[in-house]
Amino acid sequence: MKRVSVLGATGSIGQNTLDLIRRDRDAFEVVALTAGRNVDQLARDAREFCADLAVIGDETQLDALRDALAGTRTKVAAGEQAIIEAGARSADWVMSAIVGFAGLAPGLAALEQGATLALANKESLVAAGALLLDTAKRHNARILPVDSEHSAIFQALIGEDPASVSRVIITASGGAFRDWPMEKLSTATAAEAATHPNWDMGQRITIDSASMFNKALEMIEAREFFDVSPDQIEVLVHPQSLVHALVGFCDGGLMAHVGPHDMRHAIGFALNWPERRALPVDVLDLAQTGTLEFEAPDLNRFPPLRLARHVMEARGHSGAVFNGAKERALDHFIAGRIGFLQMSEVVEEVLTRILHQSGLNDDQITLDTACKADHLARDGADAVVQELIG
Repeated sequence: MKRVSVLGATGSIGQNTLDLIRRDRDAFEVVALTAGRNVDQLARDAREFCADLAVIGDETQLDALRDALAGTRTKVAAGEQAIIEAGARSADWVMSAIVGFAGLAPGLAALEQGATLALANKESLVAAGALLLDTAKRHNARILPVDSEHSAIFQALIGEDPASVSRVIITASGGAFRDWPMEKLSTATAAEAATHPNWDMGQRITIDSASMFNKALEMIEAREFFDVSPDQIEVLVHPQSLVHALVGFCDGGLMAHVGPHDMRHAIGFALNWPERRALPVDVLDLAQTGTLEFEAPDLNRFPPLRLARHVMEARGHSGAVFNGAKERALDHFIAGRIGFLQMSEVVEEVLTRILHQSGLNDDQITLDTACKADHLARDGADAVVQELIG
């Protein structure tokens, strides 16, 4: 029986993970479940799966969680440190599905106790890729990608010589605004950006998809995870979201991973790895699909892709700065303080100011230095936004 923990259990990735575990209950034992604020869903899941531990990030919800789980054997806790300790609990497999930079420390804790880390939290590799990979190596742990694109690349590389790889191509749906005229984007609202044409995801990642910040993060993540150079990483807009990634080889061949837009495929692959097992996902009818379309992204429309290349070249703490500034700019957009296109302006300005003035990239990446870079970036983004709005 595989002992599993799900960090970020109440989000879309966490719920899809629990759906797969629910369908094969005899194969899994749930160690720990965590959530940010959704105490009701966390309590329901902890009861259903008889979790050893349930942790709510919002400390004001601890009493509510304790009351909801009264009479069960599940222990309860609350707060940021408790979530890190949940990641450190002995488990065979840990899903890292906490959104944003907050997922880094719990993921590191899971690796330090030797678990296989199923990584849906792309920000961890973006902000501290070298630290995460080194931690896995030192503790004989493994990281398995759960982003659909990186899972696709991982699967295409099975049995292949990494030296034969010439390019990796990540696909992007184009998000909610792929057919909008450029002049209309400046007036786009958070509500409009939070509707995805293909995927069912949370608000923040859906808006990141519309801006292509999500794809920019995935470019940096691919650079770190697969140890390819920036000029080997390409992005194609693919409206159907059926080809998740392609890997090109030195002989000119391309290996494509094609599948339905259902995150349970990537999750299930990581959950059952190194085996493949049947999953409750649709079987594609390519004859009915008919056409698969691809086009190059417009860098004027999607400046985060250009910024990602700068970050990949700079490396060091630039990923943490990029991600921290992005997360804070997104906060300001959702709050209505800045426009859709201004998010990229904020992030670019923060990158310029911090990396050129702080000397951060001279430091070796540790959890403390990554946190410092993240805080500097968030403060920097606040300052730039204040300048923009006067």
